[in-house]
Amino acid sequence: MLHSAHTTRDEWGGVSDETTPDGNESQDDGSSSDEDFTPAPVPDVDPTDDKPKFGKEQIIAGIITLLILILVFAVVLPQLGDYGKAWDAIQNMEGWQLGLIVAATIIMILIYATPFNAALEELRYWDAFEVRQTSFMISNVVPAGGAFGLAVQFGMLQSYGIGAARSTAAIGVTSVWNVWITLALPVLGLLGLFIIGEGNEEAVTITLIAAAVIIAGIVVFALILRKESTARAIGRWADGVFVWLFGLFSNEPSFSAEDGIVDFRNSIIGVVADRWALVTLANFFQQMAQFSILYLAVVALQGGFDGPINFWEALAAFAFGRLATFIPVPPGGLGTTDAIIASMLTNFGLPNNDALAATMIWRGATYFPQVLIGIIMFLRFRRRQSTGEVGSMIPSE
Repeated sequence: MLHSAHTTRDEWGGVSDETTPDGNESQDDGSSSDEDFTPAPVPDVDPTDDKPKFGKEQIIAGIITLLILILVFAVVLPQLGDYGKAWDAIQNMEGWQLGLIVAATIIMILIYATPFNAALEELRYWDAFEVRQTSFMISNVVPAGGAFGLAVQFGMLQSYGIGAARSTAAIGVTSVWNVWITLALPVLGLLGLFIIGEGNEEAVTITLIAAAVIIAGIVVFALILRKESTARAIGRWADGVFVWLFGLFSNEPSFSAEDGIVDFRNSIIGVVADRWALVTLANFFQQMAQFSILYLAVVALQGGFDGPINFWEALAAFAFGRLATFIPVPPGGLGTTDAIIASMLTNFGLPNNDALAATMIWRGATYFPQVLIGIIMFLRFRRRQSTGEVGSMIPSE
């Protein structure tokens, strides 16, 4: 079984590592340059605590998902193009063009596992592949399935011998970095349009505002990571904001932002300090691998690189479409992302049916293969459990 090591740092220094034979983390009371900060051990998370359950909320989310999918695929997308003509456009593509898209899809699927490998150097690639594809299937099929996906990730990492604190850190870091990349890509797309002279005054304003928000968020995040005392100060400020907001409704918050921020900081600080560059690159290339499928489809359908859609326009359409994944229903931005991408490609000048065809190719390549692989990986994981090759998803005490 793999052992886990937890690293505690303050102000990105003062390293303290200990590994116990059973894979649990312990910490000494090493000194810190921050007088206000006494390193606290990151508690192992009991995966049975607050375990997500399929109940009324998921049923309601499923009904909402179904309604949204009907609205998008039966009402919105048909207004952007004709399904029959879009399918004809796909069938008229050359074999080598479809081959490139298939190759890009395979690369995308293989890259999808790498954020966990970037965060956990002790995790084998195929174990990372197994857990990422399984959690993709659950998160993108089950309505509001994000919580279920996170729970499955945690349990599977535990079964591979990764300690609870290390598992929590890896899931937290990869999730946060995925959010940062998703928010940054629209800014990158708009910046590219501005550089090539296609950005109007409105696009420039949006770019500057979005860039300022992202930079501010990164600065706050860095301050939280730098010192626990700073993290506590930010948490207390956030608590004050929540008290004021809840007070508008004659209520008071039942949670502590300060405790939540500090606990999150302590759980991820070691991974961030040691692996932030690798995690950043892995998450960036994962999303760009998804984009490459859409771009290849656009290039093929418009007859080359000199068609109405250039690289930056395609990237902007993809990036703004990806923002819809933040909406928990439907899962994975299914339908909502498609509508945004197709409409933006049309607005940029791609014929309606070709825009719909490109979106259909992108959705088909990035969704269905991974759902199928996720089912296979979950069955494979259960078989490995039955043979004792991997441990239980909930380790015994």
